[in-house]
Amino acid sequence: MISDKIEFRVRYGETDQMSYAYHGNYAAYFEMGRTEWLRKLGVSYKKMEEDGIMLPVINLNTNYLKPAKYDDILTLKTTLANKPAARIEFKFEITNQQNELLTTASATLVFVNMKTNRPTRIPKYLLDKLNIKE
Repeated sequence: MISDKIEFRVRYGETDQMSYAYHGNYAAYFEMGRTEWLRKLGVSYKKMEEDGIMLPVINLNTNYLKPAKYDDILTLKTTLANKPAARIEFKFEITNQQNELLTTASATLVFVNMKTNRPTRIPKYLLDKLNIKE
């Protein structure tokens, strides 16, 4: 499926006393990946929310294989896991500058109509960008 990569540096404030990236920051890293994945398709979270659709996370699974450290340059690969409907699932891989696999994860989000606060189908314009038929 469709993938995207971004690079970022582990900042000092994101580390614990051992100079490792604190595990609680990884959810924010994955959000950066999803946001940029959508943006490169020509879609933004902001526009979806203006259109009355939000995407809350309903499941996040993270496997910490090796620690990321202060000042490491990380590459986050975000991949669409399968054809989205009312839910969309992403897979993530984080590697360091030596190309060592540090972390794998998956996240499931659900498309929610902001007026009804109920799940809804993926917006057609997003399906069109993905070249997927309903």
